[in-house]
Amino acid sequence: MSIITFLAASQNPITEVTQEFGVTGQLLFSQLLAFGVVAFALTKFAYKPLLQALEDRRKKIEESLDNAEKIKTELAAAEAARKEIMEKASNQANKLIEEARAAASRVKDQETQKAITQAEQIIAKAREAAQADHERMLTELKQEVGRLVVQTTAQVAGKVLTEEDQNRLVTEANNQIAA
Repeated sequence: MSIITFLAASQNPITEVTQEFGVTGQLLFSQLLAFGVVAFALTKFAYKPLLQALEDRRKKIEESLDNAEKIKTELAAAEAARKEIMEKASNQANKLIEEARAAASRVKDQETQKAITQAEQIIAKAREAAQADHERMLTELKQEVGRLVVQTTAQVAGKVLTEEDQNRLVTEANNQIAA
């Protein structure tokens, strides 16, 4: 049955609807009163605090967005300052490197000259030492040859040689070695 036919068939449609759903005047009043109390309680204790919390949250989000924008701006400024500082530092470092290279070149040249001078001195000292060693060894050799000549002559001759004979033989042996 359609609503139109239902409404047309009944005399008072509200009365019939209330009877159909079992609504009475006393229950309707108490239900409206209970609904009002619940609606008031929900509005007072749930809806308003919820709206306040949402409003606080919205304000915090706005502040966070504003702070984010400020931070972006400051970060961009800091990045520009960092680039500038890095560029200055790079230029100074390059300048210091060039100065250090020039100083190192000067020191290298000075040290090379010192090393050459020291090497020449060492070579000269080594030559002198070698010459002195040569002369010392030659002298020792002459003495040893002289001693051996004297000893051999004494053994061959079978007699004891005097000091004068020994000196004469040493001198002769040395002269022959030198020649």
